Amino acid sequence: MRLARLRTDQGVVEGEYRDGAVVTDDAEYVVGEDGTLAPPCDPSAVYCVGRNYAATIDQMDYERPDQPDFFIKPPVSVVGHETPVPYPSFTDELTYAGELAAVVDERCHRVPEADVPDVLRGFTVLNDLDALDQPGRSARKAFDGSGPLGPWVETDVDPRGIDVHTDVAGERRQEANTDLMLFDPYEVVAFLSERFTFQPGDVVAFGSPANPGLVEPGDTVEITYEGVGTLRNTIVESELE
Repeated sequence: MRLARLRTDQGVVEGEYRDGAVVTDDAEYVVGEDGTLAPPCDPSAVYCVGRNYAATIDQMDYERPDQPDFFIKPPVSVVGHETPVPYPSFTDELTYAGELAAVVDERCHRVPEADVPDVLRGFTVLNDLDALDQPGRSARKAFDGSGPLGPWVETDVDPRGIDVHTDVAGERRQEANTDLMLFDPYEVVAFLSERFTFQPGDVVAFGSPANPGLVEPGDTVEITYEGVGTLRNTIVESELE
């Protein structure tokens, strides 16, 4: 099942995504006519794991971590599928990262790895935008609009063994499989749950394959995780221009 949120003139509605519509208990809303897709959840935080693919470690010349290496994006980073993302005015080096992400379904803490599937709503797709020329991870990754998320939450998928590819302006930039992760999704969620109390709607993202190249205004970034969905956003000129 695909769980989606639609932003309408009357507010955000939630339901099942079916053939271009969001279906609630008492109505059906056509995407693009009755509203636009909102982020598929409303997180209090987005927990992101980096350096989780060997190819990325080689590309960036990082040391291989012996435990998940993480950082946090704030709620203001999150925007929905097909929402235009302004190129930040403070950087000249913006890049992308196509990531699988889990959505937490209940308040939980210290979750054993074997029990992680029981506390998850499902999986979605994150674009971890990164202003490479800024000092430190928060300055690089925690700005407004730096976490496009969507298009929906897929409730029935095994996160292991999923093919991923990312296209930028029609050019294939990333291609991998989640089996190449150093720490698998359930292991990551269990690890982070020792340190944080998750709230319903919180997001845990699992890192990106090697991601060559930058993005510029006008580029559309499409990230596909097979069995989950395709997240699409276009980079537009800075809001200050």
